[in-house]
Amino acid sequence: MLHVIPELARTVIAFVVVLGVLVFVHEFGHYLAARWRGVHVEIFSIGFGRALTGWVDRVGTVWKVGWIPIGGYVILHGQQRPQDVPAELRARWMPGRTFQEKSVGSRAIVVAAGPVANFILAMVLFAGLFAVAGRPVTLPVVNAVMPGSAAAVAGLQPQDHIEAIDGTPITTFEDLQRIIENHPDAAMQVQIRRGNRDLTLPVVIGAQESDGRKIGLLGIQGGAITYQHLPFPAAIWAGVTETWRVTAETAQGVAQIFSRGQGANEIGGPLRIAQLSGQVAAMGAASLISFIAVLSVNLGLLNLFPIPVLDGGHLLFFACEAVWGRPLPPRAQEYGFRAGLALIAGLFIFATWNDLSHLGIFHWFAG
Repeated sequence: MLHVIPELARTVIAFVVVLGVLVFVHEFGHYLAARWRGVHVEIFSIGFGRALTGWVDRVGTVWKVGWIPIGGYVILHGQQRPQDVPAELRARWMPGRTFQEKSVGSRAIVVAAGPVANFILAMVLFAGLFAVAGRPVTLPVVNAVMPGSAAAVAGLQPQDHIEAIDGTPITTFEDLQRIIENHPDAAMQVQIRRGNRDLTLPVVIGAQESDGRKIGLLGIQGGAITYQHLPFPAAIWAGVTETWRVTAETAQGVAQIFSRGQGANEIGGPLRIAQLSGQVAAMGAASLISFIAVLSVNLGLLNLFPIPVLDGGHLLFFACEAVWGRPLPPRAQEYGFRAGLALIAGLFIFATWNDLSHLGIFHWFAG
């Protein structure tokens, strides 16, 4: 039992750090945008419940840290609709500093700034990792050959270093994948280095159906990873491109869940994040920072979904207001928020069910 205590403590601490960083950056984005657009911020809170510590800054914003370190929030001055606020409370509003009296564009900027801050955080973290620890690069080295595959027929062996295909230099395993996928059923020449010998092997690329189209398949696994240190300007651009890649892959995965139901069992909630935080923290600071960057992209993308109660839902309402020249009717907004809340609650229950299943809780109870 004693050996579990350090692991549990590491998981809890890592989870608090990961969630704290993500929530702080997200809410700080809202805060900075509100200050920029002239909206007074009443409260900036990290965590919920009774405040463990807090202070009031020079512009009157209350900063506090709640004892429940899950989530956080920013309360903007005059955030509610005037008709929903008692007259005595409206009388204390500061003219020109309320959220609701700002233009649609200013309100949209304040709302969108949270997800944008998450994407910026991911770019910064990836760039810092690539400059300090190096960017992981998978070398075009054969780790395993699938029996009966095109690679096996051609005579490729583990530890072969693929240097070129039809004269095109190969520097990473991703370069190899890109060429192979675009040449199904093609006859090609693969230049490899095996030990101290340079060899050229003829290969007929295999093929398989994927998303309604035919792609090439060689039948090998790559595994050799090296770390390439980048100069600071190149690291910044690499951070931007890596953030875009993670965003695109995440969006594609979400689309597959909604279109074909694939990967729904991989949807995780706080328990999964806590478990992974502890596992990644055990691998070192660089792995934890990379994990935070990926989660930051996920959080930013999730908040942009056009679901009422999320930032994307507010942006959807603002877009309708900009098109029609007036806000949506209160009843329509109320129904929208109810539906959005029900959807988020259902997603949370589903994710928690997946978390408990992956953790083996149900199997433990059955035993």
